[in-house]
Amino acid sequence: DNWAFLYAQRLALKQELPLRVCFCLVPKFLDATIRHYGFMLRGLQEVAEECAELNIPFHLLLGYAKDVLPPFVVEHGVGGLVTDFCPLRLPRQWVEDVRERLPEDVPFAQVDAHNIVPCWVASPKQEYSASTIRGKIHSQLPEFLTEFPPVISHPYHPSCPAEPIAWEASYSSLQVDRTVKEVEWATPGTAAGLAVLQSFITKRLKSFGSYRNNPNKEALSNLSPWFHFGQVSTQRAILEVQKHRGKYKESVDTFVEEAVVRRELAENFCYYNENYDSVQGAYSWAQTTLKLHAKDKRPFLYELQELEQGTTHDPLWNAAQLQMVREGKMHGFLRMYWAKKILEWTRSPEEALQFAIYLNDRYELDGMDPNGYTGKLQEGGHRAGRGCLWSICGIHDHGWTERAVFGKIRYMNYAGCKRKFDVGEFERRYAPGM
Repeated sequence: DNWAFLYAQRLALKQELPLRVCFCLVPKFLDATIRHYGFMLRGLQEVAEECAELNIPFHLLLGYAKDVLPPFVVEHGVGGLVTDFCPLRLPRQWVEDVRERLPEDVPFAQVDAHNIVPCWVASPKQEYSASTIRGKIHSQLPEFLTEFPPVISHPYHPSCPAEPIAWEASYSSLQVDRTVKEVEWATPGTAAGLAVLQSFITKRLKSFGSYRNNPNKEALSNLSPWFHFGQVSTQRAILEVQKHRGKYKESVDTFVEEAVVRRELAENFCYYNENYDSVQGAYSWAQTTLKLHAKDKRPFLYELQELEQGTTHDPLWNAAQLQMVREGKMHGFLRMYWAKKILEWTRSPEEALQFAIYLNDRYELDGMDPNGYTGKLQEGGHRAGRGCLWSICGIHDHGWTERAVFGKIRYMNYAGCKRKFDVGEFERRYAPGM
């Protein structure tokens, strides 16, 4: 279910050439920990096994793509290179670095297998909100939301097989923090991810429309880790979920809105706004209001360590933080509350955003994702809440009644959460020491 892979195979078949798959394993990436790397590597083991069955060698290259891929291309006489797409600056830089170092006669193509409507096709510019991109995406879905053609057993054999992969040694070679443990509830890999998709459709989809904002109900898809690591395709999830529209129209339409429109809105923002992870990326009204209230007295001030340990005065906030630390996934509705309180309890909007992104990227299994930085974090696969820039900087939102600290940024409080769900039940579930 990967358009880059399918395109590469089609090219290889046309030229009657063998096909190889390479994954460049970098020793560290942003705030990723062993929680992220472990999930990714175990998923890749499944990919390697599938490739072997398809007569397609899978290579795990240790190091940065610019250092390991061009020599590989030369050594194996590779005729062309196809890569996937990610709108974040670091992966985009990796693509540029490889492009500069490839032999001139090797064509290099990039396919957006990340989105259903490719990012640069959906819109040529940064969109203001969901309402401005929704029509553009829906008008193009008939062309792009199609069944996947099959990957076939590749008929052209490589001259030399792939080296056996030392998975344990690769795991040990990583220069990442190993104190953030891997989670037990989520089994990595496509087979496990597709099983989660099926359990969502059979057990939780019917409640998704009504209960997705209630942290005490089992209504979410929980697919975000598999989506984030490319182990389950968003397109596959939409194709499967849409089959049940006749029965659960509200839930299916909400899921499509969140997993397609909102998700691709976040990708659009990161692709066209180079300041996607800073206050400078916010709209001018939001930057102005945050600046005006930057010196307002904060009701509480917390250091990063106190936030990380969930030791604030607010039991609901602490429970949400501890859910994220323990499970690698905070309920989406609470993510909005969580991020907005960080704005209220830190010295400046800049510090709030820095802390929120750090905690999100360190503990969330799907951290370091466009949806974590901005837009609506959809439980159509991502978390049904909003990203850090939506919560703290009003991205894809509008101005609200002015108040201390927040200015015109949308406000949330404990009493509002109590009106929506049984706060005590959630707090008891994630109490410290539980």
